[in-house]
Amino acid sequence: MIKRLFGPYLSATSTLKYGFVMSLPLLVLYEALIALTTPDTGVAVRLSTDIWIKSIASLVGVSTLKFTVFIVMTMGLLVWYKSKDNPVSLHGKFLLLMVLESAVWAIVLAKLVSGTVGAVFAFAPDGDTLSVGQQFALSLGAGLYEELVFRVLLVPFLVYLFAKTGFGAKGSVFAGIVVGALLFSAVHYMGSMGDVFTLQSFTFRFLFGLALNALLMLRGFGIAAWTHSLYDVMVILV
Repeated sequence: MIKRLFGPYLSATSTLKYGFVMSLPLLVLYEALIALTTPDTGVAVRLSTDIWIKSIASLVGVSTLKFTVFIVMTMGLLVWYKSKDNPVSLHGKFLLLMVLESAVWAIVLAKLVSGTVGAVFAFAPDGDTLSVGQQFALSLGAGLYEELVFRVLLVPFLVYLFAKTGFGAKGSVFAGIVVGALLFSAVHYMGSMGDVFTLQSFTFRFLFGLALNALLMLRGFGIAAWTHSLYDVMVILV
């Protein structure tokens, strides 16, 4: 019954095409909010993962806008090439359902991960000294950039490295996922804007990273990115 009702939706929305299309609103909203919330000093607050990517543009002497457009066009062409043999139609109602599904997953992960860490550490999320607009910008960008860097790029690279060093197939996947989640958690404490390290927050982010890895494998990039972003937005609102 469930497969007959939701099968087309689940199959279509886990594809690269839907993941790419769903990432575009996050990119536009993130950049728009960054522009709107940049203080008079002209120094914008950006995600560290975004800064890493944009630093590549500065190395090759290209403006960040042109570099972003180039990356989006390149990924769009890659998605088209990967999808041409098995085309998937875009449905507006599927895109809306993906936002709703992501919101549900965000609530579920918040209950599971926060509840687990809270039971052990009496954990409460850290406060933030940024403006509300800046927090919204970083929340939306986190789902896009952190999922792209730490889930889509880093984990497969780690799995490849572990496989080359003698780990078995299952061992390589397990090690890649765990180490990827550890690095995802650790990066939040780096740089001048990094959080103060606590075991509670590190454990929460590690478990959250594991959960997002599982969600990416089960439901694809679009759902994982929006779940991450909507969770961060809920933290601001609640």
